[in-house]
Amino acid sequence: MTDKVLRNLQICLEDGSVIRGEVFIQNGKISRISENPIENFNGEEFDGKGYLAMPGFIDQHIHGSSGADFMDGELHGTEKIVHYLPTEGTTSFLATTMTHSPDHIHNAVNTNKQFIGNRNFKGAEMLGFHLEGPFIHPEQRGAQPLQYIRKPSIEMLKEWFGAQLDDLKIVTLAPELDTNFEMISFLHNQQVVSSAGHTKASFEIIQSAHRHGLTNLTHFTNAMTGIHHREIGVVGAGFMNNNLFCEVIADGVHLSTEMLKMVGKFIGSDRIILITDSMRAKGLPDGTYTLADQDVTVVGQKATLQNGTLAGSVLRMIDGVKLMKELCHFTIHDIQKISSMNAAKQLRVFDRKGSISVGKDADLILLNEDLELQHTFCLGELCFSKV
Repeated sequence: MTDKVLRNLQICLEDGSVIRGEVFIQNGKISRISENPIENFNGEEFDGKGYLAMPGFIDQHIHGSSGADFMDGELHGTEKIVHYLPTEGTTSFLATTMTHSPDHIHNAVNTNKQFIGNRNFKGAEMLGFHLEGPFIHPEQRGAQPLQYIRKPSIEMLKEWFGAQLDDLKIVTLAPELDTNFEMISFLHNQQVVSSAGHTKASFEIIQSAHRHGLTNLTHFTNAMTGIHHREIGVVGAGFMNNNLFCEVIADGVHLSTEMLKMVGKFIGSDRIILITDSMRAKGLPDGTYTLADQDVTVVGQKATLQNGTLAGSVLRMIDGVKLMKELCHFTIHDIQKISSMNAAKQLRVFDRKGSISVGKDADLILLNEDLELQHTFCLGELCFSKV
């Protein structure tokens, strides 16, 4: 890799401060951050034109884009997703599966794991897998196919990912179906994130599951028990338990603008993790597409099954970021946390992702004053330019 210097930047640092300076990149890593220009540099120079430099977005819950889905189990399809994601500022992601047959899930995992840590595919980096289902509650399945739902099974996990659960980062499950929280405890011991989703759990069940290792709520407020004045459910746990991260799909469809404002005000930037939960139609025109062999109609920002059930999204991360800043009046540091830093910490990659710091991967995005994406660098390589 050619050494690079990105000059003339406003750099958002890990503590939230913003300095005017330069970022030096060697072998895909940030080697130096300087407020003073370095003369006689022999590598490649890039003029940042005064743009704001932030860490690239991390999407820990995404199914697909640009006509492809990770469950297709096709290398060329996943490669299309990897190339597309920098156009929305995403530089790292988790390939997210769906409830399907064991063989289908196994094939998707086996095919896509070839992208983990593989620098031959220029674009966003796959950090591992988010297993969404099949261990969910049938009555909260949303767009997950009913016929493939299973009770939590550690043996199934081992069949798909091996005894050490290699490359598995998050498991979405219904904790009320996990007898004695056996799977949640096992995942916690393996340093895999347990996330409550597609669940009918009560507030107390979530609290108990948290004591056994549950740390995340999947697409917060969607496909989970809401707040009632005598039982505040999973949504209430998200508001009340300060140790739970809450995934948020900020498209104005999955959560109303009023709910997004509430989430911003009462949960705050320390616990929100922006996700897209996007499906294959992202980046394509309105029309009919498929999700787990089901027809999905996409009109504008809404993707639905024939019965009206929401079926993922077509949200781009940069659009979710802009909406949250507008509605919640978040600072740039808040935006940095909800779009990158919090996910990096939860996924245990904060030593190399999630902030602009010396020694970390050179995953950078450059934004203008309106937070419009201008450039995306993945591991120091320019992967997207607006013009």
